[in-house]
Amino acid sequence: MKFIQSVFLALAIMAGSSTKVMAQATAESGYFLHTVTKGQSLYSISSMYNVSINDIVSLNPGSDKQIREGAALKIPQATTTNSEKPVFHTIQAGETLYRLSVKYNITTQAICEANPGLSSENFRSGQVIIIPVQQASKVEKETPKPTAKEETTVKMNDWKDMHKVERKETIFSISREYGITEEELIAANPELKNGKLKKGAFLFIPYGKNDIKAQQTESEPTAKELTNEEIFNQLEDSKKDIKTIKAAIMLPFMAGTSANMDEQIRMVEYYEGFLMAVDSLKKQGVSIDLYTYDTKGREATLNSILAKKEMKNMDIIFGPAKTQDINALASFADKNNIRLVIPFAPKVDQVFNNPHIYQVNTPQSYLYSEVYEHFNRKFSGSNVIFLNAGNGDREKDEFIKGMKAELKDNGISYHDFTVTDNFYEIITVMDTLKNNVFIPTSGKSTALVKILPQLTQIRRERPNCQMNLFGYPEWQTYTNDYLASFYEIDTYFYSSFYTNNLFPAAVNFTQAYRRWYSKDMANIYPKYGMLGYDTGYFFLKGLSKYGNKMEENLGSIQVTPIQTGFKFERVNNWGGFINRKVFFVHFSKDYELIKLDFE
Repeated sequence: MKFIQSVFLALAIMAGSSTKVMAQATAESGYFLHTVTKGQSLYSISSMYNVSINDIVSLNPGSDKQIREGAALKIPQATTTNSEKPVFHTIQAGETLYRLSVKYNITTQAICEANPGLSSENFRSGQVIIIPVQQASKVEKETPKPTAKEETTVKMNDWKDMHKVERKETIFSISREYGITEEELIAANPELKNGKLKKGAFLFIPYGKNDIKAQQTESEPTAKELTNEEIFNQLEDSKKDIKTIKAAIMLPFMAGTSANMDEQIRMVEYYEGFLMAVDSLKKQGVSIDLYTYDTKGREATLNSILAKKEMKNMDIIFGPAKTQDINALASFADKNNIRLVIPFAPKVDQVFNNPHIYQVNTPQSYLYSEVYEHFNRKFSGSNVIFLNAGNGDREKDEFIKGMKAELKDNGISYHDFTVTDNFYEIITVMDTLKNNVFIPTSGKSTALVKILPQLTQIRRERPNCQMNLFGYPEWQTYTNDYLASFYEIDTYFYSSFYTNNLFPAAVNFTQAYRRWYSKDMANIYPKYGMLGYDTGYFFLKGLSKYGNKMEENLGSIQVTPIQTGFKFERVNNWGGFINRKVFFVHFSKDYELIKLDFE
C-alpha cells in the first residue's frame, strides 16, 4: 500500500510540475517561443532564426499546413558554445534590460544595438530579442556558475508558468486557475486582446501582484539599475543629425554592354525619376551629395565600387537590381552601418537578419495578410463567391487558400463555383439579401474573358442586385481592354503600386518628365520613372527631416507618392524593414476611379 501511495504521489508531483518544466524550455529543452505576427510564414520565420522549416515543423506538428497570427511556435535554440549561431531570448514577465544585461553578462547598449527594433514601448513579455553572439559565447565559457542565491533571482525573473490551451478553456478560466487577473494574463500575452483563444497555443503565466511584491522584496534594484525608458533615451540622444545627405545609387545601367534593352530602359528611367526627386528636394533647401555607379551586372564591378573610400561614408544606398548582388551589398551596408534600399526584388532573405535593409517590393505573405485585413474590413457581411473559370493559375492557390481561412475566421460566408456557359447558374450561389463579391481564382486575362460577360449580363438583368468583382494587381496591365465592364460590375483590385493618367500627381509628373528628358516613360507597370521618384523622395525627405532618427519616425514622413505607397515595419527586433502598403483600386458603377488608402 505504501508503494502504491508513493507512485500516486510521484505522479501528482509530475503533473503539477509539467507546466513549470515547459516554462524553463528555453534553457533545458533547446527551444524558445515565437509568437506569430501578421504576414509571417514558415519560410520567413525560418529565415529570421536561421533554422530549417523541417526543424520548426518537427517541434510544431501541423504547422506545415497552417500557422495563425497569435499562435506560439517552438523554435530550436542554438547552443551558446556554437559561436556561429546567435542566441535568442524571449522576454519574460518582470524582466528589464538591466536584468537581462546581468543575466547574460553584457551591456544594455550591446543588447539595444543588436535589437534596433526594441523600444521602451514594445519591450514586453513574448517579444523575442537576439543576444550578441560573441558576448553570449563568452558568458558560457568564462562566467562562473551562479550561486544558489543568484539562481533563485534568475528563476524569479522567469514566467511563473506556461500553459497549453485546451478545448473549451477561456481567458477567465485560465486566470482563475493560476490566481491572476484577466488583465494580467492579457498583458503577458498581447495576442489575447481580441478575446480569442486557440487550442494548442502556449500562454505565458505571469506572476500575480503578490508574487511580484515578493520578488521585489528579494531583489530590490541597485542604485546602478536604470529603467528601460532611461536606457533607451540615452541611446536615442547619442544619435547624430545629418547635415548633408550622402546617397549612392548602384544599378546595372549596362553602359558599354549588350545587355537586355528592356532592363536598360527600366534602370535608366528609375534613375531619371530619382534625379527629379533630388532636384525637388534641393529646391526645398535639402543638401544632398549623390554618387552614381554602374555595376554593369558584374560581381567584380560591384566589389570594386564597394572598395572605394567614399562608400563607407554613405548614409544610404539604393540598389541593387539583381538578386545575386544583394548579399554582397547587404553585408557591406551592415558592416558600415549604412541604410540599403532595395527597390525591385520581391524576395530578400537578408531583410530578416539585417537591420539596415528596406525592402520596397512587399513579400507575398505580408502582402496577402494586408489584403485579407482590408478585404474583411471593406466587405464584412458580404457573400463571397470564388469563380473558377478553368484557366489554371496555380500562382493564386496560396492567396485563395489564405483568403478562405480568413473569411472563415471572421464569420464571412463564401462559396466555390465553377463557371459554365450558362450564366444563370451563378445566380444559384448569390444571396439576394447581401452584397455578393466575386473573386476569380485566376488573375489571367483569359479568366476575365469568360467571367466578365456573365457578370455583366447579371448586372443588366438584375440592376438592384448588390455585387462587386475583386481581383489582382496584374489587372492594371490590361485595364483598358475591360474598362467598361470594370465600371459596370463595380470592380476592385488590390496592388502595392498604382497610378492613372487621370490622377493630378501622375499628370504633373508625366509632363515634368517629358520636359526633362524629351520622351515618355515606357508603357509598363510599375512605371520605373515614378518608382525612382517615389523612393528617392521618401527616403531623402526622411533623412533630411529626422537624420539618424528616421527609423523611429517613418510613420511621420509626409509625402504624396505618385505610384508607390510606403508603410515600412520591422520584421523583428534585429531585422530590417518591409513595405506593407496596399491600395484597393475601385472602378465604381458611378464611373469614378478611386484609389483607396486604408491608413
